[in-house]
Formats: sequence, C-alpha cells, structure tokens
Amino acid sequence: MNIDSIRNGIVIDHIKAGQGMEIYYLLNLESLDCSTALIKNACSEKTGKKDIIKIDSEMEIDLDILGYVNPDITINVIKNDKRIKKFHPELPENLTNVIKCTNPRCITSIEQEINHTFKLTDRDNRVYRCIYCEAKAK
Repeated sequence: MNIDSIRNGIVIDHIKAGQGMEIYYLLNLESLDCSTALIKNACSEKTGKKDIIKIDSEMEIDLDILGYVNPDITINVIKNDKRIKKFHPELPENLTNVIKCTNPRCITSIEQEINHTFKLTDRDNRVYRCIYCEAKAK
C-alpha cells in the first residue's frame, strides 16, 4: 500500500487500533475539503497494531478530544515536508460537548441549549463527571 507523504498538515499517530474512525468523526474530518488518509491496523513495534490519520492541510484540531480519547497519541505538525513539532495531547481538565450526560434527570437531558460539560475528577483512572449532576461519564 502506498500513501503519499504530506507537505503541510498534521499526522495523528499511535492511535490505538480501532479508534481511528471514532477520532475521525469526533474531529469532524469528514467535512474537510482536503486529502485525508485513515490507515487502520498499521504495524507497530510498540503495540503490534495502530491507526494513523494524515491530514494534508494546516488546521486547528481539538486537542481536548484527542487527550480524552487517548493521551498517548502522537501529533506531528508538518511544514514544507519536515516535521516541525511533535507532541502528545494532555488529559483535559474540562470537556464541553464531547461526551453527553446519560443521566435522564440531568438538566442537560431536559434543556437542549445547555452544554454537556464534564470535569476531570480522577486523573489516574481518567474519570470525568458531569458538572450539573455529577454522573460519571461512560
């Protein structure tokens, strides 16, 4: 298989195998008007298999989403065929409209205009709780 290199854009690497499509849709990459490659089950020395997303365009990505899904993901920023930046997203303190509260009695279930906001309450176990009803995110 041959996937072209990108000249200017972003490579999201070391995605846990099978999470590539979830990230693709969470970042709304289907709405982009540029070349985007999703490589599933690529060989990885560390984990055996991984997913990779290549975006052939300079853009802002939501690091909170990536940090929530998997803070071990590697993000490479490419300019003029050279990697100029490599980093890992951090686990965000707050998440807004990334996940939804499943508590049927929560105000977010009743009022459509209210943002679904979650706060990180246990960093070690990656536990997020709704700021309105304190329900644990699934």
